[in-house]
Amino acid sequence: MSRIAFFPGSFDPFTAGHKNILIRALTMFDEVVVGVGVNIGKKGHYTTEQKVEIARASVADLKNVKVIAYDSLTIDCCRSMGIKHIVRGVRNMIDFETERSIADANRRIAPEIETVIIPTSQEYAHISSTAVRDIIRHGGDTSLFMVPGVELPKLKF
Repeated sequence: MSRIAFFPGSFDPFTAGHKNILIRALTMFDEVVVGVGVNIGKKGHYTTEQKVEIARASVADLKNVKVIAYDSLTIDCCRSMGIKHIVRGVRNMIDFETERSIADANRRIAPEIETVIIPTSQEYAHISSTAVRDIIRHGGDTSLFMVPGVELPKLKF
């Protein structure tokens, strides 16, 4: 029986930090499904289709990774695919407290699904999708924050 994990996020866009978490998750799981979710609490800059395309390009060199879009509760998506583990990455203690709260709520609703929180490697801890979008907005170079070779669609602000 293979161990499959779900790595959900808004991924607006998918960064080198996200890939770092994914690579490390692959040391624990046989397969990881990257779930590009619709989060009404976050103003998306890229369309869902663009976010999926960026994520797929970013992970094209990895085996046992699938990228999907989903528009439901994360635990419902996991249940529908028979996935028992959620992977979340954190950059700092603020992220950890947020992710822990979400994991606690998910555990109350779906006790059969466990969350694994992975701290980002230090060299990626400064990277956030928000910072990437801000750099783009001001015409800066995002290459230090993105997976090498992945082109971002132009944003309209």
